[in-house]
Amino acid sequence: MRITEQQARLLALCQIKGVSWYLLARETQRPDGIERLWRGETAEVSAEAVNAATLIKDHHAELDAHLRSAYDEVEKAASVDARLITVLDDDYPPTLRLIYNLPPFLFVRGTLTEADLRSVAVVGTREASEAGVRRARRMSALLCTHGVTVVSGLARGIDTAAHTAALEAGGRTIAVIGTGILRYYPPENRAVAEQIAQNGALVSQFWPDQHGARHTFPRRNVTMSGIAQGTVVIEASSTSGAKMQARLALEHGKKVFLLRSLTIDQPWAQSYVEKRGALMVEDVEDVVGVLADPGRIHAADARRQQLALDFG
Repeated sequence: MRITEQQARLLALCQIKGVSWYLLARETQRPDGIERLWRGETAEVSAEAVNAATLIKDHHAELDAHLRSAYDEVEKAASVDARLITVLDDDYPPTLRLIYNLPPFLFVRGTLTEADLRSVAVVGTREASEAGVRRARRMSALLCTHGVTVVSGLARGIDTAAHTAALEAGGRTIAVIGTGILRYYPPENRAVAEQIAQNGALVSQFWPDQHGARHTFPRRNVTMSGIAQGTVVIEASSTSGAKMQARLALEHGKKVFLLRSLTIDQPWAQSYVEKRGALMVEDVEDVVGVLADPGRIHAADARRQQLALDFG
């Protein structure tokens, strides 16, 4: 797989330990962003930006080696027909561009389409009840009948139910995974992952052979929230990753939908509805009715690009 010099430079910068990838993603989108970063300069004046500039300058002699490694990483991904998409590229998901903590690159197996801009994440606990699995399957299948792409994280429990129901309904589904694109986690979902790659997309924001780790799954939740218009939480305790994703989605300005059953059972969910702007929903129409059409998303992305030009 061929990549541009700017894409390779971005990946090389991501290999400098201690540099915030979210900062790199934001800076790269500013005019001449890669060139400034390569010199160890940033437009932001935050402590995060100062730290990044210092680290880049301190490790400038290693950048050529990092460039070579960047090409190697892309070749690893290509071995499973995964392609690289970076914030430099026109096909980077517009929904994801609208959040402040977006990943600088993605490796994608399958396809991301314009239709995926009407997407909703369906998430919940790994230790799902039978009722939770039924609700996840029903929500996902009905979203697909309305032409909505189902996003989830390929985890056990609610995530697996959401993906499989979308596949069975003949709809599109995107799995945002917490490992590299070469890995299958959990291992028993390998067959589901292959189906998703054929009927949607597997998306990873990590180096291709990255194992799942304590830090990777929360970062996956950030991206899952960002790539979708909103998040439906089916079943989740106060300590679950699904609750964390609901919080992230609200911070991102996305819609958060909490099932009535969840809102009744969980004090955190009731608080999110009463105090934080989450929506309690009973059926799929409550979700579909507030989704934006792709044109509005492109317009918001265009405004973001203009702001980057104005303040770059």
